Amino acid sequence: MESLSAEINFAAAKLARACADEWTARTPEKPRYVAGVLGPTNRTASISPDVNDPAFRNITFDQLVAAYRESTKALVEGGADLILIETVFDTLNAKAAVFAVKTEFEALGVELPIMISGTITDASGRTLSGQTTEAFYNSLRHAEALTFGLNCALGPDELRQYVQELSRIAECYVTAHPNAGLPNAFGEYDLDADTMAKQIREWAQAGFLNIVGGCCGTTPQHIAAMSRAVEGLAPRKLPEIPVACRLSGLEPLNIGEDSLFVNVGERTNVTGSAKFKRLIKEEKYSEALDVARQQVENGAQIIDINMDEGMLDAEAAMVRFLNLIAGEPDIARVPIMIDSSKWDVIEKGLKCIQGKGIVNSISMKEGVDAFIHHAKLLRRYGAAVVVMAFDEQGQADTRARKIEICRRAYKILTEEVGFPPEDIIFDPNIFAVATGIEEHNNYAQDFIGACEDIKRELPHALISGGVSNVSFSFRGNDPVREAIHAVFLYYAIRNGMDMGIVNAGQLAIYDDLPAELRDAVEDVILNRRDDGTERLLELAEKYRGSKTDDTANAQQAEWRSWEVNKRLEYSLVKGITEFIEQDTEEARQQATRPIEVIEGPLMDGMNVVGDLFGEGKMFLPQVVKSARVMKQAVAYLEPFIEASKEQGKTNGKMVIATVKGDVHDIGKNIVGVVLQCNNYEIVDLGVMVPAEKILRTAKEVNADLIGLSGLITPSLDEMVNVAKEMERQGFTIPLLIGGATTSKAHTAVKIEQNYSGPTVYVQNASRTVGVVAALLSDTQRDDFVARTRKEYETVRIQHGRKKPRTPPVTLEAARDNDFAFDWQAYTPPVAHRLGVQEVEASIETLRNYIDWTPFFMTWSLAGKYPRILEDEVVGVEAQRLFKDANDMLDKLSAEKTLNPRGVVGLFPANRVGDDIEIYRDETRTHVINVSHHLRQQTEKTGFANYCLADFVGAEAFW
Repeated sequence: MESLSAEINFAAAKLARACADEWTARTPEKPRYVAGVLGPTNRTASISPDVNDPAFRNITFDQLVAAYRESTKALVEGGADLILIETVFDTLNAKAAVFAVKTEFEALGVELPIMISGTITDASGRTLSGQTTEAFYNSLRHAEALTFGLNCALGPDELRQYVQELSRIAECYVTAHPNAGLPNAFGEYDLDADTMAKQIREWAQAGFLNIVGGCCGTTPQHIAAMSRAVEGLAPRKLPEIPVACRLSGLEPLNIGEDSLFVNVGERTNVTGSAKFKRLIKEEKYSEALDVARQQVENGAQIIDINMDEGMLDAEAAMVRFLNLIAGEPDIARVPIMIDSSKWDVIEKGLKCIQGKGIVNSISMKEGVDAFIHHAKLLRRYGAAVVVMAFDEQGQADTRARKIEICRRAYKILTEEVGFPPEDIIFDPNIFAVATGIEEHNNYAQDFIGACEDIKRELPHALISGGVSNVSFSFRGNDPVREAIHAVFLYYAIRNGMDMGIVNAGQLAIYDDLPAELRDAVEDVILNRRDDGTERLLELAEKYRGSKTDDTANAQQAEWRSWEVNKRLEYSLVKGITEFIEQDTEEARQQATRPIEVIEGPLMDGMNVVGDLFGEGKMFLPQVVKSARVMKQAVAYLEPFIEASKEQGKTNGKMVIATVKGDVHDIGKNIVGVVLQCNNYEIVDLGVMVPAEKILRTAKEVNADLIGLSGLITPSLDEMVNVAKEMERQGFTIPLLIGGATTSKAHTAVKIEQNYSGPTVYVQNASRTVGVVAALLSDTQRDDFVARTRKEYETVRIQHGRKKPRTPPVTLEAARDNDFAFDWQAYTPPVAHRLGVQEVEASIETLRNYIDWTPFFMTWSLAGKYPRILEDEVVGVEAQRLFKDANDMLDKLSAEKTLNPRGVVGLFPANRVGDDIEIYRDETRTHVINVSHHLRQQTEKTGFANYCLADFVGAEAFW
């Protein structure tokens, strides 16, 4: 019958049209209308039909849209006056129907009313796919339906409370057509017409209804009785409902003027959580779901999901994770924020969620036409939207630019697109403060001020942002970061910020912050002092467990006695300028050429800085301070260097740019500072730079190198494009790749193979100088390039060896391929004593088995034992802690104040299939426990599908 769907719908609508017209002609005072019905189908897009694979779906959103469009076209052409999407048990199906109807109306050039009616399946008050009545309404509110109602599954008694709830929240007319009670044991309906009519009359008197009818079990007599019962009663009046952003998961989330701050969980983001990224890349989706669950448990009211990673199939990962979430009610109860810089990923995500979610984000960076196109589609999908303060000129970084862009976007969305203002969420850009760069000092204050402007000028629009951005300079120091977040939110919320992307489990309370830390952070956030960054840096040392002042002073006195190269390194790492010229001169006296001081001890020091920053042990402002020390040392050496080279000649010229589509430039800016400190000429093209401009400039200035930077995942694709263009245009100069989302693997696999010139991934800013120096050195270049290419070839080979995930074999097949061991030829050791027994061991014995590495980790000291004792950063503290621990063990051992004892149990056991039975004694007649185990189900050739039970003999062998 599927192939006849259009024909049947057309014929049905045509027959109904003729009948309606006939009766309208007989009694014109009572016109009749034809509703073209779109049912729920026999598939569900939100629920897996396979209990063993919760991510599987046997119908897709696009397939539903195609089917619904075909039916809609036939119904309209057959003469329907309106479209009724009814008996909705899965909201995602209904969203596909709405999308199809709107799309088909547009194609046909018509605009008919839409009616929607859902089905509450049982006393739980939820649809089959798990939504509450209000969540269901919020999910489909974008349809701008003429009516919204409930039908089927329940009788008037059971359905009443849900119709009442709907009448309270619906901004449109409300319909209801319940069943004639619940079916009896024979599937028949016993509620008679008069009784049902009496109940419906009460609904109407209470003001619940605008349209009423009957569903399963009702007859013409029921409909006639209901018609008489409600005759003369006033229909429901449309209520005055406060304007609010009405979101939903399985449950509603309404954000209005009186709402408290909304926490958006940030940890389900591959670009922001190393743990989540690892779990997704390793396809450990069950553990990844736990990350989402923890966010919700910790208070996240929305969860942000981002799968943008260069080596990940973001579309597939997004679909699978969202499908899995749909089967986890404790996660799915909250709305989803689909976070991606790729439109295709956003659309894939929207086609998976039945609730009303948020898209993060769109902007005008690609022009108004693309902005409008995306906004119209988002409206049709039924999502709220985060709008970045970002236009064709770039990202807004001042208060004036922020409100200028937001004002323009608001006007376009509300006047040209018809987007509800309450579904517009502006992100006026939260940037890092305390970076050591003066232009950044007012970033937080600009955001806070922009919040006030948006609330004043753009009615009902909401404000959000990625809160962790503001503290990026202090990564690795959680206490200080949390304090910055608390202070920032304190002022931003007071000025109108409605929601923020945060780690819901690590939100500090403003009033609980130590006074000295809170004051120092406020100086930075509010830009109250010129030395705010320096003061906070000093205090930050205290809160990450740094040495005491006395210890630090003793260390400072000591390091002046070190050999000069180590003194230079120490000055760079600590940002000390006091002795830098003196030590640089001493190093110059020992060197053959002045440049050797830069290429040797100074660069060694900057490499240490890069390592510490990459490990989170050093902050961005400290890197800037180190760069300033470097610059002072280089400045001292410049006269000596100038004497040995042509006047005005630099070490080299480099064009750097953040690639097209990306506005993040902190890393690029640091690279520029560090290279300039090392006598390289930098041509910085800024952000959002197209390939054509980068290459044209490189030719014009005769650049020696090109450096590309990017933070978001689409930047990786653009870098590939630049490499291809360099090859096409015949470039041979080195290409350097850097940025948070870049990696050695992506550079080797995706970029280097498209460009025959040297292509090098640079992990961080300080590493750039060493790489650039090697690439421009007549003596080092060839060897460096050869080593790099060999290394990248190895990376590609390793990447190519990774096998795609194969479907598991059946459990039966896995059991047939179990571990085959000759138990007949094996004599196991015999325990001298069975049962539970106590064991004792002295401290002197046990201390030989202590794993000290996790001990140091417990005290937040990163490093492996014993190397950690010599670590340049934490070595002194590790030695002290190690000594204290061993002193305690010595004392406990000497004084006998602790006598370690343990309990162990040895019991007979046999394998029974994939289980292990544990017996009371050697008679093996009384089972005291059964230990259940899983068997590997990966398809293997030449290897067994192991289970732990395989390593225990079966009863037959004993």
